Amino acid sequence: MIIRSRKLAEEFVSTPQSGKCYPEVNLSNRIFLSRKRLCEEEDELSEVEPDAVPSEVRDWLALTFTRSMSNMKRRGEDKPRFRSVAHAIRAGIMVDRIYRRMSSSVGLHVPPHVLILLKTLDDWSFNVFSVNEASDNHALKFVGYELLQKYDLITKFKINTQMLESFLFALETGYSKNKNPYHNLMHGADVAQTVHFVLSQSRLAQWLTDLEVFATLIAALIHDYEHTGTTNNFHINTSSEVALLYNDRAVLENHHISAAFRLVREEEHNILCNLGKEEYREFRSLVIDMVLATDMSFHFQQIKNMKSLLGMPE
Repeated sequence: MIIRSRKLAEEFVSTPQSGKCYPEVNLSNRIFLSRKRLCEEEDELSEVEPDAVPSEVRDWLALTFTRSMSNMKRRGEDKPRFRSVAHAIRAGIMVDRIYRRMSSSVGLHVPPHVLILLKTLDDWSFNVFSVNEASDNHALKFVGYELLQKYDLITKFKINTQMLESFLFALETGYSKNKNPYHNLMHGADVAQTVHFVLSQSRLAQWLTDLEVFATLIAALIHDYEHTGTTNNFHINTSSEVALLYNDRAVLENHHISAAFRLVREEEHNILCNLGKEEYREFRSLVIDMVLATDMSFHFQQIKNMKSLLGMPE
């Protein structure tokens, strides 16, 4: 943002005397101080009074983004000039706010007849088959989106809805890759809804952070991504490529995780792009642990550990 604001300021700052553009000598310091002050203001456009925005900033925004103004008929060379670095930076910050608001407010279009079925998302009796049929084989996309929306995670983690839709569609494609009759996109959607049911009905979600809930839902959605329809033992006994790659340890589970994170690395699918460095590390660690725990060879040990914990005195 500082680089963008500096470029903007160097292009549009002018002196009152000459009206010519000039690069400031101390531009970096002035930009930093001005940006710090401006960013401390309330970050809600709805609360910004029109009179509080300098007229030159309003004029520049209107001319730049509407291409026409009834009260300003100017050619390109007559583009409004900013009288100060602060005003130039303010324009840049407002553009950034507008973009973020637009990218997060335009939601995924859910057909009305699918929306009706999704109203039972909180129920144990939720019918994923009906949703998949009504949505023309897109149960995972709509269930995944609705769950993230329900916990307000799209807003909290500033997830671009176009990236999210692209990511969910890519998950569906991966789940359908091997024409798996069971570990398919409906299974992914069904497990995600079941996880939501447990989180909400047990009130466990109230004890988790937003990042932990986010990781839990994504782990549920990806947990069988690109499943081959065969078991880990099959891969090990046939020395398949994935068995060799993961050294016979949680072969499929490791593949589900790795393939999903490779997907997220692609720009159009990167729903994690606004996570901080530490947030990303924690998110990734949580998802890895949860998906690896779905290896059925750990099932009985997990049950034993759970019984042991429940038997402990409070």
